[in-house]
Amino acid sequence: MTRVRTAVVAAALVAALAPVTFGGPAAFAASPAATAGTAAEVGSVVQEGGRLTVPAGEEGPVTLRFTATLPAGVQGPVTASFQLDTWLVEGEAGSSPVSEDVIRSTCSVNGVSYGACAWDMPYFPPVLNDPPVRPSLRLPEVPAADTLTYTVTLDADRTAAVLGHPRVLVDLRDSRGATVAAGTLGLDFVVGTPPAAKRGAVHARDKDGVLWRYEGTGDVSRPFATRKRVGGGWNAYTAVVPLTTATADGRGDLVARDKAGVLWYYAGTGKPSAPFAPRQRVGGGWNAYTALVGVGDGGLVARDRDGVLWRYERRYDVPYGPRQRVGGGWNTYTALTMSGAYDGVLGRDKDGVLWKYDRRGPVPSPPFKQRLRVGGGWNTYTAIAGTAELGRDEYPDLVARDGAGKLWLYQGTLTYSLVPGSARTLVGGGWNTYDLIF
Repeated sequence: MTRVRTAVVAAALVAALAPVTFGGPAAFAASPAATAGTAAEVGSVVQEGGRLTVPAGEEGPVTLRFTATLPAGVQGPVTASFQLDTWLVEGEAGSSPVSEDVIRSTCSVNGVSYGACAWDMPYFPPVLNDPPVRPSLRLPEVPAADTLTYTVTLDADRTAAVLGHPRVLVDLRDSRGATVAAGTLGLDFVVGTPPAAKRGAVHARDKDGVLWRYEGTGDVSRPFATRKRVGGGWNAYTAVVPLTTATADGRGDLVARDKAGVLWYYAGTGKPSAPFAPRQRVGGGWNAYTALVGVGDGGLVARDRDGVLWRYERRYDVPYGPRQRVGGGWNTYTALTMSGAYDGVLGRDKDGVLWKYDRRGPVPSPPFKQRLRVGGGWNTYTAIAGTAELGRDEYPDLVARDGAGKLWLYQGTLTYSLVPGSARTLVGGGWNTYDLIF
């Protein structure tokens, strides 16, 4: 949990801003309860600090504070509604566009804690005959007072980003249902740090055979946390190959081939402190291959010395079924790596051009679609590795080490396929200490 932030601004200023809605009209409809009546005098609602930024991610809660000033003689108890001027359009197959627990909130009034308070997040078809019900927060019922200061924490997960930049109508009512104070607040839901299961991890073996783990932070300005030692003895292997993309929560399987040509399987544990289970023997004879590449679904392709690529389908009863011939000509590639998108393979040819092979489907279909050109200039790199997301856009990324030992990050982009973008960001130097990066 990170530090709680606060913010303070006059509601009159916020109310002057044009509303930003998602899937709904710009005009804001007052809550049904507000139509019960209006007191002769209506008090004000003032938000502290300006529009409050709410990270939709792993940052932890931020704090919204606002004060309602009530006219004299208000009869309690006082109830309040808190409603966003946006509404949610249902996703595929009628699903909610946000998670069930999208925002977690606690409420206190005048320093008295009322514990957790519940959000209502209804969602509706794209076409409606009636105005939809908007997202709302249930605020506690409290005794009347001249001023009521509300403190609401907002801990939003990554799906809350869809809420955008809503205005918030706060409406306080007395025991008769008449409005006694009203005002507008402002919230800005922004993309935050993805959960560990969505952030990538990179492994690197040093020249002493020690394997190190770099977990993604979700921040491209510093994409990796401090490295963690996985263990020694990894120089026993001539190849170490991910089968499924490694993530910061300790998931991701791999295989490793030893010097005798025996292939070993390491299952991901889901524990970042010990990401791999004890190895299991797959079988011998794997020295016949000059390259091994996972294809993202647990399957494996292997290139032999003649440049023929073979496919090994992952099975549950045995590690792999009988190999199947994919085709020849794969010696044109000087580097092969799994795409971080779980959807195929990236290959760099002898001219430095990077190509993407999208995964097609299960056996008996060919494993890859026709290759797609990503771009040239990749001969500058001595190591290339596809990763899961290292930023915040949920597209898989790629890291590449140049001859000087500098590591560069290419964020993924979605065009005709999920591929590395054209722009790169420097991660840092010193990566020539590693003889293997994956």
